[in-house]
Amino acid sequence: MTSPSDTVSQGFDRLLPTYARADVTIVRGEGARVWDADGRAYLDFGAGIAVVALGHCHPAPLEAARGQLERLWHASNLYRTEPAEELAARLSDRFGGAQAFFCNSGAEAIEAALKYARKATGKPGVVALEGSFHGRTLGALSVTGQPSKRTAFEPLIPEVRFVPPNDVDALRAAVTKDVGLVLVEPILGEGGILPLDSGFLAAAAEVPTLLCFYEIQTGMGRTGSFFAFEALGVKPDLVTLAKGLANGLPIGALLVADHATGAFGPGDHGSTFGGNPVACAAASAVVDAIDDELLANVRERGAVLAEGLALLPGVQIVRGRGLLLGGVVEGGAAEVVESCRENGLLILTAGENVVRLAPPLTIGAEEITEALSILGTALQPLSSRIYR
Repeated sequence: MTSPSDTVSQGFDRLLPTYARADVTIVRGEGARVWDADGRAYLDFGAGIAVVALGHCHPAPLEAARGQLERLWHASNLYRTEPAEELAARLSDRFGGAQAFFCNSGAEAIEAALKYARKATGKPGVVALEGSFHGRTLGALSVTGQPSKRTAFEPLIPEVRFVPPNDVDALRAAVTKDVGLVLVEPILGEGGILPLDSGFLAAAAEVPTLLCFYEIQTGMGRTGSFFAFEALGVKPDLVTLAKGLANGLPIGALLVADHATGAFGPGDHGSTFGGNPVACAAASAVVDAIDDELLANVRERGAVLAEGLALLPGVQIVRGRGLLLGGVVEGGAAEVVESCRENGLLILTAGENVVRLAPPLTIGAEEITEALSILGTALQPLSSRIYR
């Protein structure tokens, strides 16, 4: 008779090897902690790659999803559903007037943004940033500024130009008459937790194109405001959301500011599962939970975490905002991530030499102290090698 563990092992072999997974099987989560199949607990400062914004199994989205599961799972977009319309209204209120398209992931949200910009402007060109990451579907990959991810799948969508982050002159030179969209991450996530300057973003808002903020990772309160753009003095025409939107249930969204609506009509775009009632119900609960008190916690805990990270051995620079932080280390970030995992802390990389911290927005002071202690232990051997 096949045991459950044997079944899991066989199942692993049946997955396409598209991920370099750690040899840890996560089976349960609560708050800022997860447990593996052997019963070992880990403090989760990756939050499922900045997805589990309110912590694992948070009661608000859990109750909303459970209640919706008992009423309606799916109806298709041939009909109206209350959860999708309620979520769209909540996001419009937070944005200050917008229409929403719902899908299932950040990559799909970017695909929608690319199509919308082309339809709205009639121009095929896109300007994106070197080092950016926007997903792995062909359209999203085409605007991802990392050649190592693109090369094997070329030729991709043409008419895409990449400029260095924060280079205003390069941005203005790249926006020629055939460009209909400028696409930026307020803080480059996979590109090293690199914030964009306010001057660069102001210049991006001035060029004669649609401006899209990729807030897949920075949105939903992660930087201390509901949208990162709120603290930057620039309001984009388009915003893409996903990750933390439903606290772990699959959902993505494109928001189009009221002044830029009107380009899409019936049949121009779609998603069979987009606007799923269960995911939308959970997402509405998440939006409601991201209130002033929680955002204050993000700012306060983020400041403490950044200050503590900067004091650790081997950390050269700390970048980011709120609870999206990166520490530049001399040497391999992957080695630090592995050491932390062995000592009960889950963190992320953001390039070869940046460790990324993106804990739940509900993280507490004691958990930050615990994480910094484990990080210090992981960084100490690296620091000794550097300064010996």
